Amino acid sequence: MKSTSARERLETALGRIDDPKGEGARTCLTVYREQAKAAADAADARAKAGISLGPVDGTIVSIKDLFDVAGEVTRAGSRVLADEGKPAAVDAPVVRRLRAGGAVIVAKTNMSEFAYTGIGANPHFGTPGNPADRKRVPGGSSSGAAVAAADGMCEIAIGTDTGGSCRIPGALCGIVGYKPSRQRIPTDGAFPLSYSIDSIGPIARSVEACARADAVIANETYAALEPVTLAGIRIGVVQGYPLENLDETVHERFSDAIARLNKAGARISEEKLPLLEDMVQVNSKGGVQPAEAFTIHRDLLTRRADAIDPNVRVRLERARNISAADYIDMVRARARLIRLMDDRIADVDVLVWPTTPMIAPTIQEVATADEFARKNAMLLRNTVIVNFFDLCAISLPVPRGSGLPTGLMLVARNGQDQRLFRIAAAVERLFAA
Repeated sequence: MKSTSARERLETALGRIDDPKGEGARTCLTVYREQAKAAADAADARAKAGISLGPVDGTIVSIKDLFDVAGEVTRAGSRVLADEGKPAAVDAPVVRRLRAGGAVIVAKTNMSEFAYTGIGANPHFGTPGNPADRKRVPGGSSSGAAVAAADGMCEIAIGTDTGGSCRIPGALCGIVGYKPSRQRIPTDGAFPLSYSIDSIGPIARSVEACARADAVIANETYAALEPVTLAGIRIGVVQGYPLENLDETVHERFSDAIARLNKAGARISEEKLPLLEDMVQVNSKGGVQPAEAFTIHRDLLTRRADAIDPNVRVRLERARNISAADYIDMVRARARLIRLMDDRIADVDVLVWPTTPMIAPTIQEVATADEFARKNAMLLRNTVIVNFFDLCAISLPVPRGSGLPTGLMLVARNGQDQRLFRIAAAVERLFAA
C-alpha cells in the first residue's frame, strides 16, 4: 500500500506545507511537526516489527480546524473563537480514533468560518488557492482539507459535511470527497453548524483512501475494497433542477460520464423525484440547518457581529426570525420526507447527478457580496439534497484532460456506505481506463 516509510512520506508532506511558493501557510493553520515525526517513527517501528494498528497506520492525515484537540482552542476558522475560546479538555472522538489507529496527524486545515459557505473563502486566515488554478476558490467549507490532500500536504484529510462541505471542495479540486450516513460517526468534539445534520467524512485522492479513513473514524472493521462489476448495476440519473443551468464544462463531463457508465453495461434510468420539490417547500420556511446555525451563534452575533466574515454573518442573520413553530414543522416534515425518499430509491443501487453545477469560480468573481451569495447558493444546490434526505454520497473526479475539475456524485440510501464505496471504486476504475 505504501512503498516508502511513514517518516519519508511525512517529510515530503512537510516539504509541501513549507514550500514558500505553495499554499501551505493558507492551508495548514496549525502544523504538528514534532508530534507527527514521533508518530511516523512509531508507525515505522511497528511496520518493521510486523505490527499494524489498522488501515490508516502510518498514513499522513490532516484534520479540519473545527475538531477539538486537547489543550488547544478550537477556532473553526474564526478569529473570534481563536481569541475567546477555551482550550479543549480532550480530543474529539474522531481524533482519538485516528491516533489509536496509528494515523500521523500532520496539521489542522483552514475552512470557511463556522463551516458556513460552499465557496471556501476565509477573510481571517486567507483563502487557499485551488490546486487546478490558484486564482480560483477551493470550495468549502472544508477548503484547506481538499487543498492539503490534492497538493500532497497529507494523504487523507478529515472534514465535515453539513451541506456538501466534503464533496464540493473534493469536486472543485479534482479529488474524492465522502459524506457518510451521519449516524455512523460521532460528531462530539466537532464545532457544530447544525446539530441534526452535521456529518464527518474524508477527502483524499482515491476511493480506497476514503474508505480506509471512514472505517477508522466510524470504528468499524475495514475490509479490502472490492469494486463491483458495473454491468447490471442500477444507476438512476436524477432529473429536474440538479441538471438545470449546468455550465458548459460540467454538462459535457456529466454527459461523458453517463455514456461511459452506459457503455460499461450499467442499467441507466431517468429518475424524476417530486420529493425534491417537497424539500424546497419545507425549506421555504427558512430551513432546519440555518435555524440551528443561528441558535449556535446567537450570542456571538449580539456581541461580536462585526468580527464575523460578512458573507457568513448575513447567512446566520437570515435565520433570526424563524419561529419555533416553523422549526418544529420543518423538523417533522423533513423526517417524513426522509422516510419517503428511502422508499422511493429502494429499487436503484445509486443515484447520480453532478456534484456542483459549475466549475470553481475565480476568487475575483466572488469578491462582491451579491455574486458571492449567488455562486455559493449554486455550489450548494446539488449537494444539500443528500444532507436533507439523510443519505450517503461520494463525489468522484470526472476525467478532464487539461481542463478544470468537475465531480460526479454517487448517492445511496442511508446505511449503504460499504456498497457505495464498492460501486464508487468500480466507477473510479472505469474513469481511469
